[in-house]
Amino acid sequence: MTSSKIEQEKKFDILRNPAGELLIVIRARIDSEEKPQIVYDGGEHALLYRNKESTIVLDYIHPMVRENLSNAHSVLIVEAQGSAIIREYFATVKQTDKIPLPEIEAA
Repeated sequence: MTSSKIEQEKKFDILRNPAGELLIVIRARIDSEEKPQIVYDGGEHALLYRNKESTIVLDYIHPMVRENLSNAHSVLIVEAQGSAIIREYFATVKQTDKIPLPEIEAA
């Protein structure tokens, strides 16, 4: 049985273009994404499920982008290492009433 790794992403950027589309920049991971999805409840945190072994808690979503994220159907995720873009992909956004914040592994 494979165990899922849950990490906390404290430093990330969420950018919004004039059309309201969102781009989230996170630290690059070693493994690739597979059917990525963001689960969001409109509050301070969101969960990014990259693949069945990797979940990232996006901590402290800025209040100015919460409504945009709540209304998004998908967002562009960019994984970067320094100024180099390692990969980019779209993640669908699933709205929920409350995110069950898991136990977080130190990254």
